[in-house]
Amino acid sequence: MLSLYLPVVLAAFLITVLEMTEVVAIVHALGAEEATLRHGAAGAVAGCATVALLALGFGAALLAFPRAALLWAAAVVLAAFGVFLFRSTLKTYRRLRAAALAGPGAPTGARRVLQFAGGFTVGAVEATEVVVVLLALTAAGFGGSAIVGAVLGGAILAGVALVVGERVRRIKVPWLKLGGTSMLFAFSVFWAGEAAGRSWPGSDLFLAPLFVVGLVIVRGGLELFLRRDRPAAASPA
Repeated sequence: MLSLYLPVVLAAFLITVLEMTEVVAIVHALGAEEATLRHGAAGAVAGCATVALLALGFGAALLAFPRAALLWAAAVVLAAFGVFLFRSTLKTYRRLRAAALAGPGAPTGARRVLQFAGGFTVGAVEATEVVVVLLALTAAGFGGSAIVGAVLGGAILAGVALVVGERVRRIKVPWLKLGGTSMLFAFSVFWAGEAAGRSWPGSDLFLAPLFVVGLVIVRGGLELFLRRDRPAAASPA
C-alpha cells in the first residue's frame, strides 16, 4: 500500500498546476486564429510525455545514491527553483499592477505543423521544470507522493481546461505562486537540516512554521521589489 506524505503531494500538485497552466495558455495562443486547438494540444502532450519518460529512467537511478547526499541535492535544487519561481511570481505581480495600462496582445496565426511544434516545445520545457522539482522530491525519498501530487494536478487541470477552455489560465493567480515559492524554500531548509544531522522540533510538523516564515520573507521580498519599481513607473515618459 502506497504511503503518502501530504506536504510533498501538495508541493508537487502546486508546481504541476503552475507550470502546466503555461502550457494551456500558450496552446490557446498558438491556435487563436485556427478552427481547432487539437494540433497544438497534441504537440504539448507529446512534449510532456517525452520528458516524463526520460525522467522515469533518471529517477530510478537516484536509488543508488546515499540518502544524505540526495537530501543535500534536493535542498539545493529546490532552493534554486524557488529563486526561479520567485522571479516568476514577481513578474506576475508586476503584470497585475500594470494591467489597467496594458492592452491584450494581438493573437498570431499558425499552421498545423507550427501549432504541433510550438505545443511540443512548450510542453517539453514546462514539463522539464516540473520534473526538476519532482526529482528533488524523489531524491528525498518521497517519489510516490510526488507522482501522486503531479498526476492529480495534471488531471484536474486537464479537466478544467476541457470544461472552461481559455479561462484556465486564471488558475495561475499570484497567491498560488506565492504559496508554491514559499513551500519550496521550506522544504529546502528542512531537508538541508536533515542532511546536516539536525533534529527538527516536532519532526515533520516543523514544516508548517518554516512555510509561514518563507511566506513572510517571500511576500516581503516581492513588496521591496515592487516599491523599488514605483518611482520609475511614476516618472514622466
